Amino acid sequence: MMLPTHALVGLAIAAPLVAFAPDLAPAALVGAFVGSLMPDFDLYAGHRRTLHYPTIYAIAAVPIAIAAVLIATPWLVAAAFLLAGAALHCRMDRYGGGLELRPWEGTSDRAVYDHVQRRWRAPKRWIRYDGAPEDLLLASLAGVPLWMVLDDPFRWFVGAALLIGGLYVLLRRRLANAAPVVFDAVPESVDDYVPSRYKQ
Repeated sequence: MMLPTHALVGLAIAAPLVAFAPDLAPAALVGAFVGSLMPDFDLYAGHRRTLHYPTIYAIAAVPIAIAAVLIATPWLVAAAFLLAGAALHCRMDRYGGGLELRPWEGTSDRAVYDHVQRRWRAPKRWIRYDGAPEDLLLASLAGVPLWMVLDDPFRWFVGAALLIGGLYVLLRRRLANAAPVVFDAVPESVDDYVPSRYKQ
């Protein structure tokens, strides 16, 4: 799924604290937002493997979440939601398309790497590919209620995510066609950092 969807769903899991623990809500929202983006920091270095830990993030989140419930400091709450957001991101990638330049073709059996079982998990394709119309629908289902519930600056993150997501959906297939042309023209010094899927 596209990064704006990950960000919005991450914010959505922390949003209940706005009502139930408003003093801890900002820490939870920041933690969930950063955690929901963090796995994709590996985009140019072993994407969906280097920073994607679908099992380990979830296991690590449990003791931190228990500690956050018992002690309830902003740092523990932020850490718990960071790990929960990262775990949810990895799970969501499994429900989307494969790791390929044109995932609507369904040629990849790699969704996310499971470090515990040491194998790639296959995509379920419930959301056919990142940037599919149903991806934007999911982002909107998370984002519209967040826009109504959250205050600034989080509301602006929501608006920006919805805008970027909408533009990405409009351009997704064109970007896939442009990638090989753009990345074939990069200097050799940069070429080693370009994922091979972008040159197909």
